[in-house]
This record gives sequence, C-alpha cells and structure tokens, in this order.
Amino acid sequence: RLSAKMKALILVGGFGTRLRPLTLSLPKPLVPFANMPMVMHQVEALVKAGVDHVVLAVNYRAEIMEGEIKKHAERLGIQISISQEPEPLGTAGPLKLAEDILRDGEPFFVLNSDVICEFPFEDLVKFHKAHGKEGTILVTKVEEPSKYGVVVSDKETGCIERFVEKPKIFVGNRINAGLYIFNQEILDRIEPRPTSIEKEIFPAMADSNNLYAMDLPGFWMDVGQPPDYLKGMVMYLNSQLEKNPEAVTPEAKDGTTYVGPVLVHPTATIGKNCKIGPNVVIGPNVVIGDGVRLQRCSLLENVNVKSHAWINSCIVGWRSTVGEWARMEGVCVLGEDVKVKDELYLNGARVLPHKSISASVPEPTIIM
Repeated sequence: RLSAKMKALILVGGFGTRLRPLTLSLPKPLVPFANMPMVMHQVEALVKAGVDHVVLAVNYRAEIMEGEIKKHAERLGIQISISQEPEPLGTAGPLKLAEDILRDGEPFFVLNSDVICEFPFEDLVKFHKAHGKEGTILVTKVEEPSKYGVVVSDKETGCIERFVEKPKIFVGNRINAGLYIFNQEILDRIEPRPTSIEKEIFPAMADSNNLYAMDLPGFWMDVGQPPDYLKGMVMYLNSQLEKNPEAVTPEAKDGTTYVGPVLVHPTATIGKNCKIGPNVVIGPNVVIGDGVRLQRCSLLENVNVKSHAWINSCIVGWRSTVGEWARMEGVCVLGEDVKVKDELYLNGARVLPHKSISASVPEPTIIM
C-alpha cells in the first residue's frame, strides 16, 4: 500500500433511470454486478490502492443506501460518507461540495459510478506523481471514436493537448474513461454551482498543460444501461477467467455442464442436466430446475428458474420466477418479483416490478 491515506469521490448522481426497472427497487450503486453491489467493485479497488475515505456524491434522498453502505464500510475498515447535493451539481460541483474531506494534502480520486474495468489505481498514482501536475485522467481505446469525446494527448508524455467532441475526422481513438486523480489545486478552479468537469474544468486545465492522460489497460465499459451491463458482465467474467479461473469454472455434476466463465453463488441450487454458460452470473439463493439452458445472463438474488427454461442475454431481477419451457432473449430485463408463466416467449421485454406475465411478448416492449 502507498504510505499516506487517500480520499476518493464517486459521482453517483441521480436515480439511474437508464437501468430501470432494476433501479425502481434499489439505488443504482447497490444494483448487483457479478454478485456484488456495483459501486463496491470501485470501492474495493480504491481500498487496495490505499484509500481510507470514500465519498458518494448523490442528488436524491439516500436513506436506503446508508445502511447497506455502512455494512461494507465496516467490513473494509474504511469510512464511506454520502454527500447529498441540494440540487444536481453536474460532474464538478460535487467536488466543491465535498471540499472539506478532499482537501487533505494528498491527491484524491474521482470516479464515475457506472464504470467497470480492472481499476489500475496504484499505477495511476505512480504516473500522476511522476508528472507532478494537477490532474490525470484514464483513457480507453474505442473502435468508433466518432461517438465520443476524444482525448488528444502527447504520445510521449501523456500531456493532454485538447478534447474533440464527436470528431468528424480521425484525431485519435482514446476517450475519457471516467476515472481521474487530482491534486488539491483543482478545487480552486471549481465554483459551488452546477458545473461540468469535462466541458468546463478539463479544457482550462489542458490549456495550462496541467492535465495528463494515462492508457487504461484491459477492458472498459460504462454499465449504466442493460445492453452495456451485459457487455460489461461478459468482459468482467472473461477477465476473471484469465486472472482467477477457478472462481468462474464450476465443476460439472448430475449431468449439468458449464461453459466458462460462469459465476455461481455458493448458496444457489442447480438442477440436473442443465447447460449453463458462457458468461452467466447466478446470484444468492437462486433455484434452477432441471434441463435449464442459460447463456449471457445475470440472475439476481432469490430468482427461481423452472425446468427447461431457456434464457439468453437477459437480467432477471430479485425474487422473479421464470416458468417451465419459457424462452427469454433479446435483453429482457425483469424487475423485482416478476412472474413469467410457463411456455411463454419474451423478446426484449422490460418488465416493471411485481408484474405477472401471462402472454408472450414477441417484440421489445415496456410492460407496466
């Protein structure tokens, strides 16, 4: 660990409307990703890098988060504070609001809460301290830079020259990965009002050669909406397969076979003659019947999948039931406590909590 303790701010923001119907039941940072609350992947990586105080910046009533977050803070032996904005303050305002915590002499991290990757925070600190300037942002390479804001930086040093929003001609393929480290001085640049760090603060820092870019190794995904949640889950599981294969390659038994990577919670119960994988996450106390086929899907806590159901590219919310011989595909998302009757076909259905589905949904639809 690095000597001095560091602080971090995670920009949680609003209600997570893009991830509905899951966020109708839990605030987005607590929605499970690979059997752990989404935000805890970031928090655990920060703790490994020597962070002892994490601030979650939210702009809605956060009571439901406090109890759950407290448990994790105790488990990790760190402090986690919730900083509630009186009005949405954008991506820079929350830094000013938490200034008293962040101004302790050491550099501090700022993260966008939806990002999943391998979080190379120790290397980020080393790179940042080596160049000695105000800020460093992690950048990731993308196939289609024209959809994003591109970061143009010096090939040798990483010093950022400019930002180009949705470039029409090729200027580079590195985009802002939403993970930063800053010195205290950045706080002098921010006023306590709604401010965009990307549009207002970063360009000013780049103009004075105070902002650097470091390449993010490995995968990167913003998992804030269902199709990307599933893409990010696939990337995460495959990175686990390389780093920690036994965690995601269950043993075959009772005729049930697995095609890795598959992450199965130890409390789950799985029937006979199933075929599971690749890229499946099975949550706590999930019950799966016989002859079930699962691929590229995530089953949250207490889900019940009846015999011979077939599920591909779906997220099944807490306490939901999928009937016998049902078939679900096309990024279906079932909210909490949804019941899908036997032998139905669902394609791209987004189903709000506590619904019973008794007819097939052949085209993507939101079911109220």
